[in-house]
Amino acid sequence: MCFADCYVAGLKLTRHAMRRISNIDDINRGLDELCAIDPRLAAVRELAGEVPLRLSEPGFESLASIIVSQQVSTASAKAIFGRLTVLVDPLTPQALLEAGEGVFREAGLSRPKQRALLAVAGAAAEGLDLHGLCRLDAREAMASLVAIPGIGPWTAEVYLLFAAGHPDIFPARDVALQSAVGHALGIDPRPGEKALIRLAESWTPWRGVASRLFWAYYRVTRGRDGAPPAGNPA
Repeated sequence: MCFADCYVAGLKLTRHAMRRISNIDDINRGLDELCAIDPRLAAVRELAGEVPLRLSEPGFESLASIIVSQQVSTASAKAIFGRLTVLVDPLTPQALLEAGEGVFREAGLSRPKQRALLAVAGAAAEGLDLHGLCRLDAREAMASLVAIPGIGPWTAEVYLLFAAGHPDIFPARDVALQSAVGHALGIDPRPGEKALIRLAESWTPWRGVASRLFWAYYRVTRGRDGAPPAGNPA
């Protein structure tokens, strides 16, 4: 069984019709329901303050932005992606495929990220519908995304959160989320991926809002943004 099959087989995402998060009212509704589900989150919400929508336009540029943000700080990701969008304008799959290796070096992209971007660009040029993925059940969308070389579960989850507005995905591999949840709920040492997946299950069907809440909490308590860049606003 391939990695994509193994990952999708382990997902515990709801399969009912997706209620897309599309505006701040959806965020507030989700927050109200989360606090009813888990009263501990009321204090987290109060301290976090405004919880941003973080919604981006679906498509290649949004996914490219998330790839660039893999395993680097939010500030570094924004700087690198800013350089890339100046060097390749407009940032389309075909333009990136034709850009040449020098562009990647000038933008400051690592070899793995170069390969991932080119793999996504190639898949998109061959017909992968990144907009259409946002309308699929999360399991199906995740399977399609993680099958692309260089696209792991975290990248796919963040794309579905920000581009699809999926309400019930929680990127438990995200270090900022692990840190925020551990700090907010008094869990020491901070929960790892598996522990955080189990904990977040109780926040279904609003795990997508819970992730935004804890990223907002991280920003307030740590003084810096830990959430991946959301790409171009929708």
